[in-house]
Amino acid sequence: METKKHFTKGWEVSITEFQSKEGKKFKVTRRLPSMSVAETKVFKTKEEAKRQFEEWLG
Repeated sequence: METKKHFTKGWEVSITEFQSKEGKKFKVTRRLPSMSVAETKVFKTKEEAKRQFEEWLG
């Protein structure tokens, strides 16, 4: 699991690998702890997940 924080917007962005019945998947989550808000997306490939991770940090 990798977690980074966007310094100007306050988002905490994390990427997690997990196993499902369909195989390995990657979950990318961004949280705004001060407002108890979160958004999660699930991807089949690490490359897609990493792209989303970097986009949310950008």
